[in-house]
Amino acid sequence: MSAPRTDVEEVARANTAFYEAMERGDFEELSTLWLAPMDIDGAEHTADPADPEDLEEGTDRGTEVSCVHPGWPVLTGRGEVLRSYALIMANTEYIQFFLTDVHVSVISDTALVTCTENILSGGPAPEDSDELGPLVGQLVVATNVFRRTSEGWKLWSHHASPVLAESGEEETDDSPS
Repeated sequence: MSAPRTDVEEVARANTAFYEAMERGDFEELSTLWLAPMDIDGAEHTADPADPEDLEEGTDRGTEVSCVHPGWPVLTGRGEVLRSYALIMANTEYIQFFLTDVHVSVISDTALVTCTENILSGGPAPEDSDELGPLVGQLVVATNVFRRTSEGWKLWSHHASPVLAESGEEETDDSPS
């Protein structure tokens, strides 16, 4: 097992690689960064015997990946998660992430990364134009959970929530105390 400082650095690199693959629209690279059932040897199985799906052969809900995009429901399972990224990449002409407030914690073979995604993105160009569509800025907080594998740290879960913008108007409390 590597030293804790090295683990933190490796997780930070894996986290950065995730966002860089999104920026490049590199679906193949993005796919390799997500945990796959073959990545976990002897993974602890957390199946619920009362759930008929958990009784199916080959189902290991303990290592299933999950993702919550801002405003989306929970996506569970590698196929569903990767389809969502393919859809996002197909419909986004330009995206850039400026990560701030990045914090990495590692305990054993699990790592937690919290960060703020300062996102700049552009939609499709207007018809009959070579220009990018309008650029839009968005502020999102994210939690990324990684698992250590023989191939390095892999993304197990991504949860992103929008940050509500301040209105710019100061609220005053005119009510009596």
